[in-house]
Formats: sequence, C-alpha cells, structure tokens
Amino acid sequence: MDLAFVKSGMLERFLDSEVISAAEVVALLKRRGVLDGTPVFLDEETQMPVPPLCDFGRYLSTSLLDEGTLKDYGRAVHRLDDHLAGLGSDVLSAVESDLVSYRDHRIQWQKKPIGGSAWGKESLVQDDLYGFLVDRGYLTHRPARLAARGRNALAPRVRSSMDIRHLTFEQYRYFRDVGLGGQLPNAQVDRGFRGWSPLRNRAGSDIALGSGSRWREWSTLLLPEIGLWPGTPGGAAEYTVQACAKYGKARTVYVPEDAVASADLFCMLERPDIVRRAARTLERKARDLFVVDEVDVAGGMIRGLLDGVVREFQMSAMPAKLRRITVHEGEFGLEALSLFVCRGGLMPGADAWKSYRHRAWTRMSTLADKTTPHLPARRWRWHDLRHTYALRLLTYLENIMDGQEPDLQARRRRHRSYLTGHIRHNPLLIVSRRLGHASPETTYQYLQYTDDLINEFEAAFAGWVGDEESTYAEIASHALSEASGGRR
Repeated sequence: MDLAFVKSGMLERFLDSEVISAAEVVALLKRRGVLDGTPVFLDEETQMPVPPLCDFGRYLSTSLLDEGTLKDYGRAVHRLDDHLAGLGSDVLSAVESDLVSYRDHRIQWQKKPIGGSAWGKESLVQDDLYGFLVDRGYLTHRPARLAARGRNALAPRVRSSMDIRHLTFEQYRYFRDVGLGGQLPNAQVDRGFRGWSPLRNRAGSDIALGSGSRWREWSTLLLPEIGLWPGTPGGAAEYTVQACAKYGKARTVYVPEDAVASADLFCMLERPDIVRRAARTLERKARDLFVVDEVDVAGGMIRGLLDGVVREFQMSAMPAKLRRITVHEGEFGLEALSLFVCRGGLMPGADAWKSYRHRAWTRMSTLADKTTPHLPARRWRWHDLRHTYALRLLTYLENIMDGQEPDLQARRRRHRSYLTGHIRHNPLLIVSRRLGHASPETTYQYLQYTDDLINEFEAAFAGWVGDEESTYAEIASHALSEASGGRR
C-alpha cells in the first residue's frame, strides 16, 4: 500500500484535467473539510484509494488535527500495514498476534528501536484506528483485547515520568558560545569554523532560555512580536502565543531585554545578507506566499494578500505553517516577517534546527578539553533550555520566600504551605503559568531537581544571555581557579 498526503497548494501547479479544474478541486476539499496533511492510502497496483483507510484519514481530518499530526497518524498506519504485509496479513485481517509482533518489532527488533513514549503514541493511533473500523462496520470486533477499564492492552505498561534535563551556567555558555557561536574554548574566533549564521543560532538559544518557551513557540516568532519592528519601543518583549502553543492554550510570553538584544544583533549583522540573497527567490514564489502590507503592532493584527484574497489575521492565531510563508516588502524586496530565516529566505523548519543543534554537539565534543564542563552522554535538546528556565526560576522564587534555608525538610514543609496560600505568590504556580502547563502536577515534577546546586546568582538569570557579561573562557577560567582553591 502506498501513502500520500493532501496538499491543496500543489493542485494549481500540477493538476491537468479537462474534466475538472484545479480551483474546483480545491473548493471541494475545503467544502468537505479535507485538510492539508490528510493521509490518502492507495493500492500499490491500481493506485486507487483503499476505502476503509481513506475514510479513517477523513475522520482524522474532521477532528481538526494539525497537518503534522495528520501526517504522523498516516505514517503510523502505513508502517503497521507494511509490517502486516510481511506476515501475509493486512490491517483489516490482522489478529492479536500480528499486532503483538508489530509492537515487539518496533520496540525491540528493528534497527533503531523506539522508546516507550513513542510506542505509546503509536499504540494510541492503532487503538483509534480499530475503534473507528468497528464503529463504521468495517470490522465486527477489535483484533486486540481490551484491558481493564477499556484500556489498550498493547500500550506501554509503565507510565514514564518527564525526562527533565537541565544545564548549568557553564554548560549553557559552552553550548551557546562554542557549539553554536563558533568560538574556541579560549574565547578566540575559530578560523576553521564551518557553521552558518552563528548569531542566529545563539539568539535562538538565548530566547529559548530567557523565555522558557517550547521550540515551536520561539522558533516561529515574528519580528513585530519580539519588538524588532519600526515604531516599537525596544527592550524586553511580551507577546501572546496561542496557535503555536501546545494544545492551542493561549498565554503571555515574556522575553527579557538581553535575549531581545541577542536577536537584534543577529538582525543587524547576519539577517540582512540572508534576506538580500533570498529576495529574488521569494519574488518568484510570491503567489504562494502571504504578502503583508499592513502591520498593527498595538492590535496584534497583520493584513495582506494570500491566494489572491486580502486576508487579516491576529498574529497569535497564526499557525506555524502560515507564519512560514508570511513575508513583507523590505529593503531588498520581499523578506520573511519571521525573526529567524535560513538560506532560502524563509523560516527554518524542525529538521534545520535539529541539524544546528547536532552540529553544535559534534563541535563541543571535538573541542572538549580540561576547561570544558561535563557533557552528558546524550545530546542536549532545545527543550532542555526550557527545563533549565523552569528550574532556575523555581529555585529563585523559592529562595526569595525561603531564604537560604539549609533544612530541606523545612523547605518542603514551607513549600507545601504556599499551595494553601495566595495563588499569585506560589512559586510552583507562577512557574506553571509561565510554562503554560495544563496542570501544576506537571510542574511539580521539577521539585525533585530544585535542590541541585546549579549556580548562585543575585537574580534568576543574571549573565546568562546577552553579551555584557564574561565570555565562556573567563567563566571556565574562574571555575578552574575556584576548584583549585585559587591556585592557577
């Protein structure tokens, strides 16, 4: 079985039929609620749709899942069907042993087995698929039994806790300045550095740490949102994130002044050259872009031409897909309205940011010497900067209310008393609101780490972001001096 995905924007380019026009097909998809990313399952020989599975794809589309999730669901079903084909079966005729075989293949026997969290999501897709097939009458019963309380028997047995990993001050500056920024551990410029746009990558890490945002929230920032737009006052920025937030839950994000200054440095020194080189390419793609001609920073609105129609959007309600194609007329021609841009002139995607991080890790490991802070066995993730933000802020707020209380049991007793006190002054709930957690229970898992001696500062993030403080080399030198009792 083959797998394809709906992409309405491709129809105008490639649909060539005398029976129906591309515009009519696009209108029909919209009328039927078939979203971009909806999976379409095709028979390998005839290339005709497979009705039960295509109906499942439409069912997912009407659930209003985003494009990335729709594709992930489709790939999960396609992987299952491929494995079942090797067993002489298929999705509709599978029995419980077939599904158990697939689970064991995914978590044990394939070249790169997946973890419990990834399998949990995949088993959820299976559960949803077979529930749909039974409800629609394609099957009389599910192939796999249900556990107690209707639970999916193939789901992971053990619920794993959050994988919280955080960085020390030295580790962060080494990651940012040496890994992403192209410096040597002695703070000298590395003439052999082959990275591209180090100021952009450093700005990304500063904003991720300084705001505590998830990757999708900070990597999709627009220039007006972070205050790097004509007529904005500058300094720290505050904006509302919603469409790019997890579960679409709206909250206010605060970006400190030093992090904004780091982004401003990228906009002054690197971004113009990227924009200039990509202007001609964007001009050729103009019909596929959202060309903005009016930005209302105070009202959070933008207005422009999209698909030949004048459209107006609330910036906080713009999904990542729309932000990626949003441009405006700049000094060199069309340029992206997003803060971060890559060689093509538009916003870098997930794979691009992943490659920046992987290259930084390789570089850090290669240059590691006696001044290098401890590097964990696993690569740091962008999300680890969010964890670092949460732990630093939670520790700082606790210390304000507790002082330097040495008795850990006393600190825990006092922390529990905060929960019964005023909600505005509770450190746990303050951090929970800042992170956009659905429940304080999620934030509570950070408490087991707040007694780690990360670093002591007069303020929660003094000297972490920006360029006013010491270089990584000076920080490392100071740390070595303290470790040796002042002897150099």
